[in-house]
Amino acid sequence: MAAAQIFAVVIFVAMFVLIVMDKIERHYVTLGSGILTLIVVFGICMKSGKAVWNTLALKGFATKDFWYQVTESESKGINWATIIFIAGMMVMVEGMAKAGFFRWLCMKIAFLVKCRTIPVFITFMIMSAVLSMFIDSITVIMFLAAVTIELSQLLKFNPVPMILSEIFCANLGGSATMCGDPPNIIVGTSLGYSFSDFLINTGLVAGISLIFSIIFFYFAFKKELVSNSSEKIDMSKLPKPSEAITSKRDFIVSSVIFGCAVLLLITHATTHLTVASIGLFIAVITLIAFAKDAAELLKKVDYKTLIFFIGLFIVVGGLEETGILELIAKFIENISGGNAMLMIAIILWVSAIASAFVDNIPFAATMVPVIQSLAETSGVALPTLAWTLSIGTDIGGSATPIGASANVVGTSVAAKNGYPISWGRYCKKLAPATIIVLGISTVYIFMRYL
Repeated sequence: MAAAQIFAVVIFVAMFVLIVMDKIERHYVTLGSGILTLIVVFGICMKSGKAVWNTLALKGFATKDFWYQVTESESKGINWATIIFIAGMMVMVEGMAKAGFFRWLCMKIAFLVKCRTIPVFITFMIMSAVLSMFIDSITVIMFLAAVTIELSQLLKFNPVPMILSEIFCANLGGSATMCGDPPNIIVGTSLGYSFSDFLINTGLVAGISLIFSIIFFYFAFKKELVSNSSEKIDMSKLPKPSEAITSKRDFIVSSVIFGCAVLLLITHATTHLTVASIGLFIAVITLIAFAKDAAELLKKVDYKTLIFFIGLFIVVGGLEETGILELIAKFIENISGGNAMLMIAIILWVSAIASAFVDNIPFAATMVPVIQSLAETSGVALPTLAWTLSIGTDIGGSATPIGASANVVGTSVAAKNGYPISWGRYCKKLAPATIIVLGISTVYIFMRYL
């Protein structure tokens, strides 16, 4: 077992380093690392077909619990529920984008506040947070950043402060629900938590933090935004929101499907439909509704991200099967000396700092079994540790331009349109905002759960 443990750790560390270096596409890195884990760790070192079978977790598809779950069951190896759910939401989002839903929404809100810079700035932050509760933050930022630049050229203001604020609020909004951020999907599907569980726990602190964030960014960027916004805007010269809609029929259909997805997610603790069932259902009805464009929607699905997840889960399965994760849990418990407050502070701040520099998805996937082990041995409630991990990984990613996928997308869209954002410019505003929210979260967790 010692050899298996060594190889499992070496593969995991090498995978992490290669992801951070970003020289090879990350889906190739995790898939290659996953194959190495199956061959070297499980095959050569452990000679265990059972470990391979447990990690591939293919038998789950044939069980009722995978699709319809009344009692909580443990998830090991590849979390197929996460894969199917994310794929389903990707299909739905592509349908909404094709119909012009996101551009219409942005333009509509801009017109409602009469295209005044500060009100647009505040409403776009709120919209970024709210949309990211239900739609992948990468997609939200991709469209918001593009529309922000378009508006900035029409209204003559610098779009960089608005894009930075939108990035932060998208990551914050994503922390509020189970489907908002990939780490939350991993935590939720692995531990059996529902959409409403997240909403009343991480959602509450996200809501409180959003108020403080809006105040912070208002004072941080006010001078830059008001400097060029004194001129009166001629609304008649601006493009109408209705011009963004490519097809009225597709727009209505995609809006109804989005409403169905939200309803199913909110009620899935009552209906007992799993996120795998919801993801599959949403994908199928989207493809039926957009039958003519079904092939195009399927082509646009981000398969690289799905492959990335599969490889990642296999590597983490290697750490789980060899007992490495139990050792990490014992190490955290020993450092904290069984002190619940110290344990929570370690998990929250270490998760946040790690997520600022490395992808928060592999970190969350690695830590889920660790907090399960900690809950069993330390006496601290598992849900408390789960909310701590989710908040830390989701919020910490905002601190640097590489901490979360939404950050990379937002800064790339800005640079592509002639507004490059340096590390210094980014971190000067978003790192303090991240620290403020983490401070609020620490106090919130201590007061509510301990």
